[in-house]
Amino acid sequence: MPREVLDDGAAAPGHGPERNGVAEHPQQVADSSAVEAGLDALDTPPSGSGGRRNLVRAVVSPIVAIILTVILWQVLWSLALWPEFQLPAPQDVWAQIWKVVRNGDVWEFLWVSVHRAVIGFLISVAVATPLGLVLAKVPLIRAAFGPLISGLQSLPSVAWVPAAVLWFGLTDGAIYTVVLLGAVPSIASGLVSGIDQIPPILPRVGKVLGAGRLDSARYILLPAALPGYLAGLKQGWAFSWRSLMAAELIATSPQLGFGLGQYLHNGMQLSDMSMVLAGIFLIFLVGVGIELAVFRPLERTVLRARGLTGAV
Repeated sequence: MPREVLDDGAAAPGHGPERNGVAEHPQQVADSSAVEAGLDALDTPPSGSGGRRNLVRAVVSPIVAIILTVILWQVLWSLALWPEFQLPAPQDVWAQIWKVVRNGDVWEFLWVSVHRAVIGFLISVAVATPLGLVLAKVPLIRAAFGPLISGLQSLPSVAWVPAAVLWFGLTDGAIYTVVLLGAVPSIASGLVSGIDQIPPILPRVGKVLGAGRLDSARYILLPAALPGYLAGLKQGWAFSWRSLMAAELIATSPQLGFGLGQYLHNGMQLSDMSMVLAGIFLIFLVGVGIELAVFRPLERTVLRARGLTGAV
C-alpha cells in the first residue's frame, strides 16, 4: 500500500499541507491564498492619491457652488426684477461686510454670539447626556417622557423667547434658556437612537464582567453608541446656533451686548437689505466653519476607527 507521509513527517509528493488533519490539494491552497489576499485588500486603507482627490473635491466643489450662486445673484440684480431695497447688488453686500471687518466690529459680533453658543452647547451636552442614558435604559421613564422630548425637538426655538424673557428678563439667563431648550432634546434623542442600535450582547457581557451602571455607561454604552451620539451632537449644535440667533434677534438690549442677531435686527430696523444679507452671511459662515473645523474631522475619525473609511 503506498505511503502517504514520508518518514520525516513531511507530506508525500503530490499532496499539499494538511488542514484539520486532511491533506489539501495545491489548487485549493492557491484558491485559499487568493481569497485571503482579497480580504486583506478590502482592509487596506485608500491610497494617498484618493485622499488628495477627495480633499480637492471637498474644497473645490463648495467654491464653485458659491461662485455660481454669486453669478446668478448678479444676473438677477442686473435684470432689475426686484427693487434695489429688496435685492441689492453683491458688491453692496460685500462692502457692508468689509465695513464691519475694517472697523473691527465683526470681532465683537462674533465673540458675543459664538461664546454664548459654545457655553450653551456645552451645558446642553452636560444635561442631555445623562438624560439620554436614563431614557434609553429605563423603560418607564422613556414611555413617560419620550414623547415629550420628541415634541420639544419639533417645537421652534423662537417660541421659547417670550417665555424666557418673562422668566429672566433681558439677561443672559433668557438667552441660555432658549439655547438649552433647543439643543437638549436633539442631543438626548441622538444618544437614545445610538444606544438602541447597540447589540444586546455588549451590555450583557459587561454585566457578567462586573460592570456597574456607571461603568457600563462609560465604557460600553457611550463608546458603542458614539456614531448616533455624534449625530445628535451635530444636530444639537445646529439647534444651539439657531436658537441663539432667534433669541438675539428678538431679545435686544444694551446689557446683552451686540451679537450677530442684534446686527441682523438693526439691519431690519433700518430697512437696509445689504446689512441684513451681510448678517445672514456671517451667521451662515460661523455655522459652516464650526461644522468643517470641529464636527467633520471628529466624525471622520470615529468612522475610520470603525473601519468605515469611505463613509466621509
